[in-house]
Amino acid sequence: MYPENTLLAFEKAIEIQGLTGIELDVQLTKDGELVVIHDERVDRTTKSIGYVRDYTLKELKKLDIYAGENKIQHIPTMKEVVDLMEPNLKLGMKLNIELKNSIYPYHSMEEKIIEFVHKRGIENFVVYSTFYAKSLEKLKELDSQAELAILDSKVSDCLYKLRGGCGAVAVHPFLYGIDVLLEELKGYRVRAWMGGHLYPEKPTGTRLDLGKLENQGITDIFLNEPERYLI
Repeated sequence: MYPENTLLAFEKAIEIQGLTGIELDVQLTKDGELVVIHDERVDRTTKSIGYVRDYTLKELKKLDIYAGENKIQHIPTMKEVVDLMEPNLKLGMKLNIELKNSIYPYHSMEEKIIEFVHKRGIENFVVYSTFYAKSLEKLKELDSQAELAILDSKVSDCLYKLRGGCGAVAVHPFLYGIDVLLEELKGYRVRAWMGGHLYPEKPTGTRLDLGKLENQGITDIFLNEPERYLI
């Protein structure tokens, strides 16, 4: 309903009663600032082009994200998002921070995000996830109590990385990537992600059979339309 990874989208999401948590994607600017954006490039969500890592924060803030009805959003910083979410986090809402470092391994990203989370006192409400197992190992070294989750398309690949010692306690596979027996998933949080429409595409209006997914071992799901299930 709203442009992804914007303050407007997060604001609308936290208004939904019963929402377990919110997922976002973090990257680093050229000058080392933590910003919230999914793609490594700005091309798809803004009217500019280029890699996030090649922009300073000041330059990124000049890029417009169209939000309809002449409304404009901008790429937010982690600080701006946590400023917005903090009251809800302190009431128990989860924040899943995906480190977008499987394609471009941002230097010191792990140190920066751990330092930021602890400075804000929200470490008990944060889940860190990434496709890059080495990054989870580093996070574990920096914070032995951090809740870590490994991402991949297939749950079998998630489990392979997990058993390799990355420190993850949860697996985040693609919704239709459950390719192991239910018994193998017991004891793990299995938070499945999916594709689906993104703003400004129109909502599909379809609903997933959550009971069927639960029978496959999925414990949580990331949705673009959580309001269809909770309102």
